[in-house]
Amino acid sequence: MKICIRFILPILILSISNVSFSLAETPEEKGLRLAIEADLTGEGFIDTISQSQMTLRNAQGEESIREFSSKTLEVENDGDKSIFIFHHPKDVKGTATLTFTHKTGPDDQWLYLPALKRVKRISSDNRSGAFVGSEFAYEDLASQEVEKYTYKWIEDVPCPGDEAEMCYVSESYPVEKSSGYTRRVSWVDINEHRVRKIDFYDRKDKLLKTLIFSDYKQYLEKFWTAHTLKMVNHNTGKETDIAISATEYKTGLKDADFNRQSLKRAR
Repeated sequence: MKICIRFILPILILSISNVSFSLAETPEEKGLRLAIEADLTGEGFIDTISQSQMTLRNAQGEESIREFSSKTLEVENDGDKSIFIFHHPKDVKGTATLTFTHKTGPDDQWLYLPALKRVKRISSDNRSGAFVGSEFAYEDLASQEVEKYTYKWIEDVPCPGDEAEMCYVSESYPVEKSSGYTRRVSWVDINEHRVRKIDFYDRKDKLLKTLIFSDYKQYLEKFWTAHTLKMVNHNTGKETDIAISATEYKTGLKDADFNRQSLKRAR
């Protein structure tokens, strides 16, 4: 009997401790913990290159299609660096955007316009503007660093579009006052920490846009990438779809591939 107690007591103590921890954890603490856990699942990707198609759709259903590629570099102790380069159609060919995301403080962004043959810095106040006429804002291009937000867990619910899986719903509030959003509400699946849906609220705290992620594929047995994204603007009825046709990880990109000069050389 003593042997049984010796094994049972630690289990009981551990169970009680877990219950106490759960009860003591505030929604804000849980929201931050979940954000950190989700962030850790993406650590170590080194770099990625993707080929994508963007479909812009107005409220009447009329569409225009653009093709672009993107490159992303993981940066130690800071946010990621990324470049978006448009290849088609002719009126946007060569247009490129460079983003340096920072864990704290404003991000750095530049836009290259081939018609003007100049690189233009995007100020923090203009980052809520539309990215090349799409429903994505310039600030949506930045990597989502944990330090950029404060958090609050709301509830656990079936995932939107996939009720067989459970998602946690969490609110995140931008630290930067220049953000075009007051908050984001995210649905993230509990098992893999894949974002399924984000609602964006404008500066008046009114629902502005919804971003839906689908068609996830796993790379290198670790990194999940959504190959289909749909951004819906609730004010205008416009939509922007992004379909990723190809993605590669750990391709050997260097820091020298991400600077203002590289924007002009982007192909």
